[in-house]
Amino acid sequence: MMSLRNKEALQNYVVTFIAEIDNFVEQLELKSIEEAKDLILDAERSKNRVHVTGIGKPGHVAGYVASLFSSTGTPTYELHGTEAVHGSAGQVLPGDVVIAISNSGETNELKATVETLRRNGAKIIAVSGNADSWLANISDVSLFAGVHAEGDVLDKAPRVSILAEMIILQALSIALQTEKGLTKEQYVKWHPGGSLGQGIKEELKQVVS
Repeated sequence: MMSLRNKEALQNYVVTFIAEIDNFVEQLELKSIEEAKDLILDAERSKNRVHVTGIGKPGHVAGYVASLFSSTGTPTYELHGTEAVHGSAGQVLPGDVVIAISNSGETNELKATVETLRRNGAKIIAVSGNADSWLANISDVSLFAGVHAEGDVLDKAPRVSILAEMIILQALSIALQTEKGLTKEQYVKWHPGGSLGQGIKEELKQVVS
């Protein structure tokens, strides 16, 4: 049976999560999302590519976002946040777009990576919980993903801030997908497996019949 202490901690997290995300969504910066979308589309028209990177927990978000974008019509490559300054920056060419994720926007390891990429001619889209951070100020486009509390008594481990980062990048993926007019036929080419792919195949069969 759950202890009273655990119950109160979980209830506090849920209440904080709902309040923070509701507040974040209400002030979602649609103009910045449009600017990020246009920067990516301009790069693609020039045959350039999109990459996404982060340090720590945002690095895991980067992997998810690269997969999400790729499956919805925007081929995107995950760039290791620290390996970039040890040779992996070679995957980024002049004119490519790099989405850099950092809640503080001040992480030293990511600073080194972003500085290297900018010197090599990359365009930077920042995703940060600090609108006046180093990362936000040095970027070509800045996407704000800030919250006031993470939802636990320590208020340190990234929880709600990670969700905010995912929401704004999911919103960017929606903007790109909509602009490109992604169809089910196209989507299933990139996601043919699993119950999701099978479900779309069945839907398409029913349309044809």
